[in-house]
Amino acid sequence: MTTPVLELKDVNKAFGGVQAVRDMSFAIGSGELAGLIGPNGAGKTTIFNLVTGVYDVTSGAISFKGQSLNKLKTYQVIRLGIARTFQNLRLFAASTVLENVMTAAQQHYPYSFAEALTHAGRWSKMESQIRGESMELLKRVGLDDRADQAAGTLPYGLQRRLEIARAISLKPELLLLDEPAAGMNAEEVEQLNHLITDIHKDFNLTILLIEHHMDMVMAICPHIVCMNFGAKIAEGTPDEIQNHPEVLKAYLGEEE
Repeated sequence: MTTPVLELKDVNKAFGGVQAVRDMSFAIGSGELAGLIGPNGAGKTTIFNLVTGVYDVTSGAISFKGQSLNKLKTYQVIRLGIARTFQNLRLFAASTVLENVMTAAQQHYPYSFAEALTHAGRWSKMESQIRGESMELLKRVGLDDRADQAAGTLPYGLQRRLEIARAISLKPELLLLDEPAAGMNAEEVEQLNHLITDIHKDFNLTILLIEHHMDMVMAICPHIVCMNFGAKIAEGTPDEIQNHPEVLKAYLGEEE
């Protein structure tokens, strides 16, 4: 059996007396575009925080391509090839769109503080390369014509696109998208659908998507995991999820 890109085995997370995640197990294969759904407070973002080293698991195991992520810090997880976006945007609002992407992208390039400060040695060449790669990413997400605009002045939907570009600049194998369509109108959500499916193919990514727009998840995610009260209640195809009684009760019924 091929080793999953991401695997959770009997993962639990407690905050004091509150059990936020309970006995959570699922696996995401290489190249998948998978969805993680559930009502508000189900524990979805906590899963992302556990995967990316924001929290330590209370018990259980999380692995990336067979390597344990337990006890790793966030920067170590990123170096392994995992990147994420956040529910609440974390852009540098006063910096330009291009600078936001370049700031993330430069971590892949070895240089000293003195070189960066004086623009000497390797830094001069690397800065040019980073700028070029960042502009290509902005073009890919439709923001190249706004490269010199302050990130905080972008419309909300475009800020979401910028955050995705910044995550991709980390050159991940696994991309975790936490409610990327939050706050978007129907037209923006449709455009985001196309963007996610395109970058999934073009960058050969494995993607795990948290999203409350059910039509979006059902349209682009062949593999869906549903949570409620910190536990997995269903896993399968869109058809299986939409017809699962526990999902209808816990999540889809909430939408009606």
